[in-house]
Amino acid sequence: MQLVKASRKKVKLRLGLSAVSGGGKTYSALLLAYGLVGNWSKIAVIDTENNSASLYSHLGEFNTIELAAPYTPERYIQAIKTCEDAEMEVIIVDSITHEWDGKGGILEIHSQMTGNSFTNWSSLTPRHQKFIDAILQSKCHVITTVRRKTEYEMIKDGTKTKVEKAGLKEVTRDGFEYELTVNFNLDEKHNCTASKDRTGLFMDKPFFTITEETGKLIKQWCDSGIEVVPQKKQWNDKWNNGTIEKIQNGDYQILTKVLNDYELTEDQKKVFCNPFTLTDAGINSIVEKGNFNLSDLLLIYNIDEVTIQKLGGI
Repeated sequence: MQLVKASRKKVKLRLGLSAVSGGGKTYSALLLAYGLVGNWSKIAVIDTENNSASLYSHLGEFNTIELAAPYTPERYIQAIKTCEDAEMEVIIVDSITHEWDGKGGILEIHSQMTGNSFTNWSSLTPRHQKFIDAILQSKCHVITTVRRKTEYEMIKDGTKTKVEKAGLKEVTRDGFEYELTVNFNLDEKHNCTASKDRTGLFMDKPFFTITEETGKLIKQWCDSGIEVVPQKKQWNDKWNNGTIEKIQNGDYQILTKVLNDYELTEDQKKVFCNPFTLTDAGINSIVEKGNFNLSDLLLIYNIDEVTIQKLGGI
């Protein structure tokens, strides 16, 4: 345990966008994302809204993952990891509402469980929290969208009880806003206000319309801290056999992760810097995934003419 001087470090954005249907969540999220990185190819949308992100494909060549039911926390986590593995810089989760209140989401899972309702939450809360952690711990900027709906409450009026509107409520588990760097609310005319703002750029300011410039402004704030160099983890030789088997079976991307993320001794580097034998199963896996570069494969594997023919003759 060490006492150090407080200093603000460079951060990855965690931004929420909430609105009623038609409030412009997806469009605004895309503009923000482009302002953050200035490169459409580095933006990925996890789309649970019936492929609505593709309606804005004219903006640029961003990437999408269409996530259909069941909307379990684990499927969201898998989608986030897929974006990270593809080296995206901004992930838009559009929307997180389905994980909580969609088909196969947390509330539906809870409603189908038998036994004590309160006790059942002890198994569901950790699953939901892992989803939240995947957002908070991501190495990418993450923008989440969430639906808002009208909330009603029962009001006692003498001997009578009335139902009155109590405003708009985000459709996700209470407390998510506290985890965010910034939380924006959009109205039906796409006017934006901040309900939470750790940047100090938007709180208590007049409403505005989100543009690319909004993303650029936030990027300046994110980049204004001290660069943090992540500490590499130590490689354990017990992992060698399993990792080599994956590489031989076509998962060559894992080699990049090992070399970039782990501290290797000279002997350990020798294990991973010699060409590997590519199995038939590995050839099939690479061909099925497609979009591979033969020059990359030649650096990793012993590839002969027969293997080149199996890979498609390229």
